[in-house]
Amino acid sequence: MGRYRREMYEDYAKQNSGEYTNDESYNAAYKKVKKIKGFYSHLKVYFIVNIIIIVSSITRSNFSNGFDFSGLSNWHSYSTAFFWGIGLVAHGLSVFGSNLFFSEDWEQKKIQKFMDKDAANKNKWE
Repeated sequence: MGRYRREMYEDYAKQNSGEYTNDESYNAAYKKVKKIKGFYSHLKVYFIVNIIIIVSSITRSNFSNGFDFSGLSNWHSYSTAFFWGIGLVAHGLSVFGSNLFFSEDWEQKKIQKFMDKDAANKNKWE
């Protein structure tokens, strides 16, 4: 944990008379914010590096000759962005979309639905 984060955590604990130092909701929120911040840092580096790669593919020739846009039609100009983008999407899904298809209470809702359906079928013949 970085020094700033540790100080922030300790300040939070001091402000709350130390009663929340083991607060699970704070720890969960802190971890979630840390993951989101990590994703945005990853996204920022992705854009910066890929802009540099694409701009360098435009300006491969000498600057005196002007810009050479033929580099934009080459696969190697975009391959890094493409494959890294797949990794970035996976990182985004791990941060934001862990419950993309199945929400936290999906299982309980499904169980209740089947129980209600079963109860309706039993009452139907009685």
